[in-house]
Amino acid sequence: MAKVVRALEGVGYKEGVNLFGAPYDFRYAPAPPGKNATVFSSFVADLRRLLEHASRKNGGKPAILVTHSFGGVMAVEFLTRSTAHVKHLVMTSTGAGGVVVALGSLAASASAPPLSMARTARSYATAFLPVPSPAVFGDAPLVVTRRRNYSAHDMAEFLAAVGFSDEEIGLYRARALPVTLGLGAPRVPTTAINGVGVATPEQLVYWDGDFSKAPEVVYGDGDGVINLASALALDTMIGDNPEQSFFKSVKIANVTHGGMITEELALKRVISEILEANRANYRK
Repeated sequence: MAKVVRALEGVGYKEGVNLFGAPYDFRYAPAPPGKNATVFSSFVADLRRLLEHASRKNGGKPAILVTHSFGGVMAVEFLTRSTAHVKHLVMTSTGAGGVVVALGSLAASASAPPLSMARTARSYATAFLPVPSPAVFGDAPLVVTRRRNYSAHDMAEFLAAVGFSDEEIGLYRARALPVTLGLGAPRVPTTAINGVGVATPEQLVYWDGDFSKAPEVVYGDGDGVINLASALALDTMIGDNPEQSFFKSVKIANVTHGGMITEELALKRVISEILEANRANYRK
């Protein structure tokens, strides 16, 4: 987000005055309703205090939350718990319902060396959050082998096929899937900005069933990471939610997942949307 910060400073924002950061440890995931997640709960408390501080420092004005990628999911989860001192959420490069590219990473991690980053990441609480949701991807075959196909309805079976234990799959069913399925309205005015027109993995083919090998990839639309289906799902999961007062979806052609916060053209649009949110006068 360094270039976003510099761009905001270029239009008058000042760090520590009206520009603040809220880093999050991506290893830890939010919990579904009725369950506890200690690290995420601590993050919620810290962010709430930061928002209170920022608001006081600026005459009681509410803040605009700006996120990239997984940060958007964290922000939505935060806002389902507390909307105090938040005027608007601007999400960049965030979809709903998971991404297909995550399945390739999970498959490859099974044969990775024990001390490798890929192997270590299998133990993260967030490992299963990007797994495609049946609410978004339906019955489409996402992983193809000679013996069988796996759709988003078959993710537990896919995880077993790539070496996850029954206990780990139980955590996917009990903790990750309910969060993915339960993504709701942030309940504050929201703008979602996504790149489109970039080749994005849509189907992975392991024809001989050997998940340790690199798959043949069938590409579709998206930003290289976020599938178009995931980006469009925000329009219904958030935009059509009766609890959501304002939702704006922005698609920028030929902008990649990382390019959204590094490329000049995309950055200009992101800053423009932030400034528009700052000027907006929402009626209650």
